[in-house]
Amino acid sequence: MSKEYYKVLGVEKNASQEEIKKAFRKLAHEHHPDKQSGNEAKFKEINEAYQVLGNEAKRKQYDQFGESAFRGQGFGGTGMNWEDFARAAQGGQGGFHSGGINIDMDDLGDLFGGLGDIFGFSSRGSRRQSRGSDIQTELKIEFNEAIFGAEKEVSLYRATYCRKCSGNGAEPGTPIETCQTCKGSGHVMQNQRTILGNFSVRSTCGDCHGDGKKASKKCTQCHGAGLEKETASLKITIPAGIDNGQMIKLSGQGEAVGNGMAGDLYIKVIVKPDERFERDGDNIYTQSNITFSQAALGDKITVPTVDGEVALKIPSGTRSGQTFKLKGKGATKLHGRGRGDQFVKINLETPQKLSRAQRKLFEELLRYDNEK
Repeated sequence: MSKEYYKVLGVEKNASQEEIKKAFRKLAHEHHPDKQSGNEAKFKEINEAYQVLGNEAKRKQYDQFGESAFRGQGFGGTGMNWEDFARAAQGGQGGFHSGGINIDMDDLGDLFGGLGDIFGFSSRGSRRQSRGSDIQTELKIEFNEAIFGAEKEVSLYRATYCRKCSGNGAEPGTPIETCQTCKGSGHVMQNQRTILGNFSVRSTCGDCHGDGKKASKKCTQCHGAGLEKETASLKITIPAGIDNGQMIKLSGQGEAVGNGMAGDLYIKVIVKPDERFERDGDNIYTQSNITFSQAALGDKITVPTVDGEVALKIPSGTRSGQTFKLKGKGATKLHGRGRGDQFVKINLETPQKLSRAQRKLFEELLRYDNEK
């Protein structure tokens, strides 16, 4: 039975090369044999289809002659086998040409869950550098500090480079020698059996941890690890306009790691609420109460803002629930210029107790309303 490569990848015959590539990556990840839901037979079928349709020249042959155009040419009609991949990997190539098709090792890395990691190379021909773990912590700040920014201090417990040996793992005054296990390369080659056959796998040297060098005498403080734990205090600049729940990233302030870069520090900002204000983005919302006489006759009232109290003019005839805007009295715009606005909602305050004089005035007002 003829193999229908388009159906295998779930694409139309007029699909673009990018659509074919996208479909292949999705299916390959889904059916990878290393996954619990993987299917080795389906996985190979998907890859075979992509080796043909993913190459424009092969795709034209397939569209014209079908699968028969590639019989006898090897895996996927490309004229290659898995030893080609192993040789390319050992040579540190980012890709290679075989049987009329250019193989992109970045694609293969996606396909096999990191083929470059298995062989110990990247598509750029360099070893991947170790990286320390990231750290996340929380920092509580006041409402006004979020609006205008502030300088704060955080404490965290983290791994850092040993102060005695400066992170090289050697007792001060003793030499650092070339690792004899890896001969200074930082990696060793080992044969490994996989579902695809036997490969020569390059892995990080266990003796020098990829550094290529070893201390002749280990540091007595860190025992050769080059790291120690510390409680660090860091000064943090809180940007004006930051909102509750947003993150601040400090690169290189996370956990240190031997022969690599330190991780990053992520600070989640928790803004303490202020009972006077509510914030929505760059705008601030407040409420103020006024009396019947102020609403009817108009008045000036004092309202709180993050800048302090300001006067707000209440025009005569103001209704309960009416909102007034104080331009530029909101939060600082984190990713822009200027500030948002403050919106003041007016509530008409009904008196609970009236004096004799007040009651008389309201009774006269009521008679006037009834006579209208």
